[in-house]
Amino acid sequence: MKKKWKWLVLVSLVFFLLANAHLISYLLMQGQGQIEVLWNATSIEEFLNESNDEKLKTKLLIVAAVKRFAKSELGLDSEGLYTTIYDQKGEEILWNLTACEPFAMQSVEWSFPIVGTVSYKGFFDLKKAKDEELNLLEKGYDTRIRPVNAWSTLGWFQDPILSNNLKRSEGRLVELFIHEITHANVYLKDSVTFNENLASFIGEQGALLFLTKKYGSQSTLLKEYLKSENDAQNFVNHCLKGVSDLKKLYSGFTSEMTQKKKESMKDSFMKSWVLKLDSIPFNNPEVYTGRFKDKLPNNAFFMAFERYDSKKSTFDLQLTNEFDNDLKAFIRFYIANSDGL
Repeated sequence: MKKKWKWLVLVSLVFFLLANAHLISYLLMQGQGQIEVLWNATSIEEFLNESNDEKLKTKLLIVAAVKRFAKSELGLDSEGLYTTIYDQKGEEILWNLTACEPFAMQSVEWSFPIVGTVSYKGFFDLKKAKDEELNLLEKGYDTRIRPVNAWSTLGWFQDPILSNNLKRSEGRLVELFIHEITHANVYLKDSVTFNENLASFIGEQGALLFLTKKYGSQSTLLKEYLKSENDAQNFVNHCLKGVSDLKKLYSGFTSEMTQKKKESMKDSFMKSWVLKLDSIPFNNPEVYTGRFKDKLPNNAFFMAFERYDSKKSTFDLQLTNEFDNDLKAFIRFYIANSDGL
């Protein structure tokens, strides 16, 4: 009887490995990339002692200040995070692939251990990302590959600072690291839209609070950050309007309509949406206008804004009405109640 059970377990294991060969191969590839980054990261102390780049040194000190601020002013634990730096040598090292139905605002999703179901897939190898993208394109999906500026291992490992991020302005640097530290404190499995919206909202609010406390409410640096935030929000609003309008457009598509007709209507919408960018009063229009000169946006592009920005207005109302604009209390609530949300 024991021998039969052993064979049954062995056969079950073989079938599991065969059924999940692609997932296992992908996880091994990602694990190898993650290990390479962690292994080759340098301690902040060592970098500060050896580097002659004063600008980078200043940015690293800002990251350290952000960690202290996140702990004391926001209640976000950053213990063990960002104590090392990985030198990207100016190169991108990680890319996200997303995909969406061609005539519906429905993202392709992937399921992984620990994080659950997510609507993006990371790659440390750009060629492998493009190979998978080609497979999705052949199935008719809209796709998008973009470099990843940072990522969180959700507290499982000591996340390093990626050197390319130190090129950001101080406000954007603060926003990014508070965003990622938030992921290490609050993360709901199978809830990517909630997770990314919450981290984005806390990152932006936290950056405003950090800059105000450090430089004052009338400082030039804070005013410049507010201008860039205003531009970013105007662009986000235009993108979210695009999501809403595309949903309405696709809801009117019928089974009697030809593929060519659907593609024509979709293409006309995308061109019209891009033209409307010129009417938005950006403080720095060159950042946004002209970015679609060579390629029109697609559904995968628009779904990124659903993923990161669609719920922030709800969080803003909650912060004002329920927490009297006390960001630390707001964060404390989500840390304490994340298991029951």
